[in-house]
Amino acid sequence: MVNDVLNKFDSISLEEMDKVALMDRIETKFVLSLNKLPMVLDCIKNDYRVVSFDDNKTPAYRTLYFDTDSLFFYHEHHRKRKDRYKVRFRNYVDSNITFLEVKHKKNGRVDKQRIKVQNEKINLSQEDELFLKEAKILKNDLKLKLINNYSRITLVSKSSVERVTIDFNIRFQFNEQSSQLENIGIIELKQPFLSRETSVFRALRDLQITPYNVSKYCIGVIKTHGKENVKYNRFKKKLIRLDKITQE
Repeated sequence: MVNDVLNKFDSISLEEMDKVALMDRIETKFVLSLNKLPMVLDCIKNDYRVVSFDDNKTPAYRTLYFDTDSLFFYHEHHRKRKDRYKVRFRNYVDSNITFLEVKHKKNGRVDKQRIKVQNEKINLSQEDELFLKEAKILKNDLKLKLINNYSRITLVSKSSVERVTIDFNIRFQFNEQSSQLENIGIIELKQPFLSRETSVFRALRDLQITPYNVSKYCIGVIKTHGKENVKYNRFKKKLIRLDKITQE
């Protein structure tokens, strides 16, 4: 059903998409049941182009998150720090392109720095650590703490500087533990400045789907490291809401 609607969109290549990279941006997230996704897509099909790689409009992604043994980055998020970081390898599975990325969120804005690397790694190399140092990551004991696989739809606005990503088939793995978010889609709007009047924002509002912040990394840590091993009080309501959406 989703692919049927995506086939109604005009396409854009990965190379063209990179022209709207939006490395410095405002992000707005939404969470919805996948049952509602075709309706959202149908409402906006004339206003966005879909990224296609070899005719695949729902390519696979894999993200490897790095943190300290004490999960410093996770707990900074849990503490609602206004100035926080994530460190990850992002692998575009179908094209076999990988980046080492630093995502810095400060006072509501997101700045992303990245370098292209040959492949994702379980252990950071000296070159990787040099890049992280230049990106102001002062922790030097980072280790792999979560693997996140998912499918992603990427849309690029025809009329404004805006990208929309829709992640689903979201799966988490750490050591021998694995988990999956069933029937969940996470929509993220990436804009240079917040605008609530874009086509996708209006479509979601009309369907009574409101902005809701959720971190795949934090949810994945809770589900794979175990609730007994991490502090998660401030995420309890998010877990309950995700479980409720799963049943829709």
